[in-house]
Amino acid sequence: MTDRKEFRDLAPPADAHDAIASLDLGGGTETVPLREARGRVLAERIDASLDVPGFDRASMDGYAVRARDTFGADEADPARLDLVGEVHAGAEPDVTVEAGTAAEISTGAVMPPGADSVVMVEKTDESEDGTEVLVRTALAPGDSVMLAGADVAAGERTLGPGTELTPREIGLLSALGVDEVPVRARPRVGIISTGDELVRPGGSLNSDAGQIYDVNSYTTATAVEEAGGEAVLYPHAGDDYEEMEDILTEAASECDLVLSSGSTSASAVDVIYRVIEERGELLLHGVAVKPGKPMLIGRLDAGDSPSAYVGLPGYPVSALTIFRTFVAPAIREAAGLPEPRTATVDGAMAVEERYAEGRRRLMPVGLVEDGAGDTLVYPVDKGSGATTSLVEADGIVEVPAETEYLAAGESVSVQLFSPDVRAPSLYAVGEDDPALSRLLDRLDRPRYLSLGTREGLRRLRNGVPDAAVAAGDPEVAADHEALGGWTREWGLLVPEGNPDDVGGVADLVDDDLRLINRGTNSGLRAALDDAVAALAEERDVSRRDLTDAIDGYELTVKAHESPARKVLAGDADAGLGLRATAAKLGLGFVPLGEQDVRVLANPDRTGKEGVASLADAVANVESVLADLAGYETN
Repeated sequence: MTDRKEFRDLAPPADAHDAIASLDLGGGTETVPLREARGRVLAERIDASLDVPGFDRASMDGYAVRARDTFGADEADPARLDLVGEVHAGAEPDVTVEAGTAAEISTGAVMPPGADSVVMVEKTDESEDGTEVLVRTALAPGDSVMLAGADVAAGERTLGPGTELTPREIGLLSALGVDEVPVRARPRVGIISTGDELVRPGGSLNSDAGQIYDVNSYTTATAVEEAGGEAVLYPHAGDDYEEMEDILTEAASECDLVLSSGSTSASAVDVIYRVIEERGELLLHGVAVKPGKPMLIGRLDAGDSPSAYVGLPGYPVSALTIFRTFVAPAIREAAGLPEPRTATVDGAMAVEERYAEGRRRLMPVGLVEDGAGDTLVYPVDKGSGATTSLVEADGIVEVPAETEYLAAGESVSVQLFSPDVRAPSLYAVGEDDPALSRLLDRLDRPRYLSLGTREGLRRLRNGVPDAAVAAGDPEVAADHEALGGWTREWGLLVPEGNPDDVGGVADLVDDDLRLINRGTNSGLRAALDDAVAALAEERDVSRRDLTDAIDGYELTVKAHESPARKVLAGDADAGLGLRATAAKLGLGFVPLGEQDVRVLANPDRTGKEGVASLADAVANVESVLADLAGYETN
């Protein structure tokens, strides 16, 4: 039996930063083609090797002249100059401008010998026979001429080391004829997800065996590249010691930094810490921060020099949060990149949030603007294992370890995930509904959380969302403005052909049939509960007697298609759902009733553009419902 590995004393976050700073994440210099240099950092100064432009050139279309020939010229008394030819861009001049003459010239063309200025064509007239030009303005030498080296002079310091190459710098280097540049080498980062249950996206998934798609490999690789590193994906490692050792050693021999996710917590099967201790040096195991307590920092011996190693937690939100907080700054420094632009926004807590675990908390939060345009901040915490938190949150609020709660209305500073993050145009919560999904597609940047009717109304009552969507006829104990809605047909989803001849709720009670139900927050669940209560009254029994008799009544799933997919997979004889879902997935349908769906706006937010757009979309919902079976306007 393997001894259980307990966490060592949790290290303060500052110690984790120091441990990572002590690691060698690579560096050095490499030369890359200019076309591939965007986002890289110059390793050396670049001086101009030539003048830009390399010749005196015309800044506009007109005539190349000698300025002294135009002195005193004006509209009433123009200077008359003989035309001696033309000069075009990209061609060597074959004319010379002498006293009393001019040459027609194009923008960017080389100034012909003798000329020292250009008169714009709008200030001239040609004679009828085309042999003379009349200049109606006086010029000074150099007018409308860019002299050689006026942009960049040969020998001039053009760009210094540490310059991040953007399209502007690439353009300047192109003008100098530079085709390759010396840049800071990107840290090469090996990425390994651990766990026997993982399958790489695109592979075949066996959910019955507990398999899940590997989220961390792709999210971490993208985050590494965003921080300036080069990501290298390795096959995922199972929970076998030798397999994990082989993959970690291979990655360490090829990379400056190895990042693994998972297998860092204190359990009997988590063996990665033993690999690090036996094949390198474990500097730290466990950090006093939430999420992300099970973090490893160390070195792996492979080849001539050890590779840096950081073990991230297995849950995607925890892994990405810990990477962003501790690892990304070290990768940016190794790549020579500056710290990203400050991306913070101040706001007020929309609700109270209690916390008392004695660890610094990196709390994922979302943003919403109230009716006055002020920013409200609400927690987005479904647990570290919920991947939807990755996109439903806009940033994090750091909560010190000694803080036990944040009060509603309390000012907080949000560290945005990106400077480009903006509050959604509309933040709404409520019932999961296929018609609503289509309607939301017509809006600009909405955020909708399908948490069910009951939770949607609760949050509307708390005043956080802009709108809530409710199904059925629950009491709305919150101020609201009704925007409209529609009606949907609900019932039981059964296999095609209805092989068990299900006719209604009574068959679920009386026959040996397995049901897949919806959660108690769902409006569909409330409708089924009412139907069961009506049958109980008819039979003069308690509602509990009937629900206990229905196999699977308390077996609930989240979304409107989930019961249908269980029926399709043969895991249930019937599922609670919509006619539209049955039609979409080719199932049989036993109708049990119709249900209204209402869209309710927060009355304090009706002036928001996003709420107004939602109201317009609901008012024109007919086109959304046109091809949804069992739907109609109400």
